[in-house]
Amino acid sequence: MGLKLYTNAQSRGLVIEWLLIELGAEFEKIELAFYTEMKSESYLKINPFGKVPTLVDGDIVIYEMAAICAYLADKFFDQGLAPALDDPKRGLYYRWLLFAAGPWDAANSDRALKVEIADEQKKHIGYGNFQDTYTALIQGLEQAQPYLCGEQFTAADVFVGSMLFWQLKMAEIESHPAIEKYLDAVKSRKNLKNPQSLFAE
Repeated sequence: MGLKLYTNAQSRGLVIEWLLIELGAEFEKIELAFYTEMKSESYLKINPFGKVPTLVDGDIVIYEMAAICAYLADKFFDQGLAPALDDPKRGLYYRWLLFAAGPWDAANSDRALKVEIADEQKKHIGYGNFQDTYTALIQGLEQAQPYLCGEQFTAADVFVGSMLFWQLKMAEIESHPAIEKYLDAVKSRKNLKNPQSLFAE
């Protein structure tokens, strides 16, 4: 049984599609409509949240972005999109994947929903507030050489690069020289030129 990707052309499924292309993996793409097919009884048995993307690999079902990225990069490890287990950069790789999926995504959701985190509330929230996470992001990107794990392009770059591109495009975040420099490196990838590219202007 091959890989199946449940997705929608207007969803984060494009990120996983790009990763699969980078990995040279064959997969079946199954497009689902929002609010109807994604909420069907049959799909809810696969993903109880009724959202995409979801990756199915035989009996294995994965439906969290960072988890899908990490799983695929390890499954196709010979393609070089994850540092080796004994590579010191492996920890940095995990940190970026989980920073994007956790603090950065949560802080941006707060901002989009106009949720204000008061100073006295920050100590109760792991990521503090949007400005704290934005500052951490910029500090991290300033160390990119040119990618998050140095010269090696990884699945973390697929995830983080995709998020930053769309957040800039939708004016959800302010630009910064460190973001622009990093995205220039990410967008130089040859597979970004595929017709389904989520970086299409």
